[in-house]
Amino acid sequence: MFLEPLFTSTAVVAIGEIGDKTQLLAIVLAAKFRRPAPIILGILAATILNHLAAATLGFYVSAWLSGQVFRIVVGLGFIAMAGWALIPDRMDDELKTVGRGGVFLTAMVTFFIVEIGDKTQIATVALAAKYQSVALVAAGTTLGMMLANLPVLWLGNKAAGKLPLKWIRLAAAALFLSLGVAALLFG
Repeated sequence: MFLEPLFTSTAVVAIGEIGDKTQLLAIVLAAKFRRPAPIILGILAATILNHLAAATLGFYVSAWLSGQVFRIVVGLGFIAMAGWALIPDRMDDELKTVGRGGVFLTAMVTFFIVEIGDKTQIATVALAAKYQSVALVAAGTTLGMMLANLPVLWLGNKAAGKLPLKWIRLAAAALFLSLGVAALLFG
């Protein structure tokens, strides 16, 4: 199916992001600046840049790996992501001030940095390697990121505190595990 990379990437990231440190960052930004539009645009810009880079890396990594080695690397990567999804995230640092670029630039730079090496960035690499589609995977993971973070931004801490994060982490882990097993068994 042509759009499978888009749909799978969206689902993986939307579920995987729930309870992630980027959601905590969205809450901090919303509470501190109370200006959702530049925060949303900053998150979007950071995610597009970050996930395009990750998807491009995944695409090229898959060119170096082939056959069974490729399947094993991708499969084990997804299985590792399943384990990582079970670990709750916490914000390491609080935002101290707004830089010269204002709320948009603060949100963009902060989100870009926080996403480096994050499970969704690594999932983006693995998904692009699996599907061989930079554009559809980056679009899907970006959409998933926005689907996960926009409600948190709009509803703030009230909605995030009511979500059953333990069960959501388990669902994300199950999704990553199933993708890993499928990659190992079916390529």
